[in-house]
Amino acid sequence: MPETYHIPVLLHESVDALVTDPDGIYADATFGGGGHSGAILGKLGKGGRLLAFDQDEDAIRNCSIRDKRLTLIRANFRFIENFALYETGKKDADGHGVLDGVLADLGVSSHHFDEAERGFSFRSDGPLDMRMNRRGGRTAADVVNGYDADSLARLLREWGELDTTWKIAACIVRRREAEPILTTRQLVEAVEPCTPKRDGVKFLTKLFQALRIEVNGEMEALKMALEQSLRVLRPGGRLVVISYHSLEDRLVKNFMRSGNFEGRVESDFYGRQLTPFEVVTRKAVLPPPQEVEANPRSRSAKMRAAEKR
Repeated sequence: MPETYHIPVLLHESVDALVTDPDGIYADATFGGGGHSGAILGKLGKGGRLLAFDQDEDAIRNCSIRDKRLTLIRANFRFIENFALYETGKKDADGHGVLDGVLADLGVSSHHFDEAERGFSFRSDGPLDMRMNRRGGRTAADVVNGYDADSLARLLREWGELDTTWKIAACIVRRREAEPILTTRQLVEAVEPCTPKRDGVKFLTKLFQALRIEVNGEMEALKMALEQSLRVLRPGGRLVVISYHSLEDRLVKNFMRSGNFEGRVESDFYGRQLTPFEVVTRKAVLPPPQEVEANPRSRSAKMRAAEKR
């Protein structure tokens, strides 16, 4: 796989936190360019095994890792439980789990941002697509041209954490009434009246993030993957997640702390906290300055790790 497909973020930190048994069974929930998978395999012994997931055909097709310990699965990580049980020959996790660790790097591959035809970046013109899995489903163009103003404002507020989203939605609706918005450049032009002069890049980043999350159902997929990871992990197994924006990090932090997405910690009759994880990283692990300098896209990354009780 070309080195430029994706540069793995927090590579050593995440893999060191993940692998505790070299002969265990692990899952890389987001294969991408294979950087994390290669490092995991490097720490496994002959008896170790790795299941790697990716829904994107480009990642599967460009995989260059040839290792009999690796099983590459073309599927969204929201289906990790079914595939983990199938690949390990189990009918259910029966409370004991089947995996020794799950790693998820939630970032979009550099390949996706750099390929204009995928429509993930506002920096180049291309079809307004943004689908991770191009086998079907709605595109960003479908969302931009098909959602009413209230629905657009909602997703921009919830997934992009933008202000005055009704103004942005109004700009989009006004432009699409004249002609359909089918490319990234047309979208950028449509929201130009709402784009701040000083923080234009930040604004557009959040706008495109919101559409990408909506198109791919990312937050729901993350919730499903976290819940299923808890079920398929063995006691002592590790869950390691690298997130890139506050919405993801909040979900991960709450889930590792409490086992639910609200962060609500319950206690038993004696006041003992009933939590399914022991948090390994008390604070989020951030990329060191040298990594950010070498790979600016890593600057917003936060890694958290927890061990199943």
